[in-house]
Amino acid sequence: MDAQSRDAMLPHRIVLNARGLPAYAYGPRSPIWWGTVGFAAAEGMGFALAGGMYFYLVFINGSWPLSAPPPDLLWSSIFTIVLLISVWPNQRAKRDGEREDLAGSRRNLVIMSLLGVALLGIRVFEFGTLHVRWDQNAYGSVVWLLLGLHTLHLLTDLGDTIVLTVLMFTRHGHGKRFSDVGDNAFYWYFVVASWLPIYVILYWFPRWW
Repeated sequence: MDAQSRDAMLPHRIVLNARGLPAYAYGPRSPIWWGTVGFAAAEGMGFALAGGMYFYLVFINGSWPLSAPPPDLLWSSIFTIVLLISVWPNQRAKRDGEREDLAGSRRNLVIMSLLGVALLGIRVFEFGTLHVRWDQNAYGSVVWLLLGLHTLHLLTDLGDTIVLTVLMFTRHGHGKRFSDVGDNAFYWYFVVASWLPIYVILYWFPRWW
């Protein structure tokens, strides 16, 4: 008789019954949270590389910006203010998700979805005030690259927020979906934090230079 057959004949003893343990968790206890951290780190490096390209072009050129006035401040400043305001309902969504408060999670997810759509609309106007085309020169290319990268992240989180909002109004709005609310809120913090240095670089640095 081989070892495998002999082990199969031995009585089994339950060491730990994991049936009662939760199937999801919040914050660093969740694998999805760590995946979001890794994604934000990778995307943050992309922003850092694009910013390095910007300052390299500043270094090798005598005047800056090239053949264009600095971008207008109106729409970019409105965008920044609305983005900072969104931190409050985002934090409330995270809190209500951790409390598994369905009504509160629904309310704040709807607010975040509306704010995301509003920010996307403001961003459309913002692109129209750059005073340079993406293919006009190196300055135009790097400005559109930085703004385009952030817009892509805004779209990504907005899509995730809308899908999650819809799910919370269905029979799926329970259990792990509350953990997803917290992970979605965490990524929104990255969207906010990544925009602030880009705002300074694109809109204020050319005026100081």
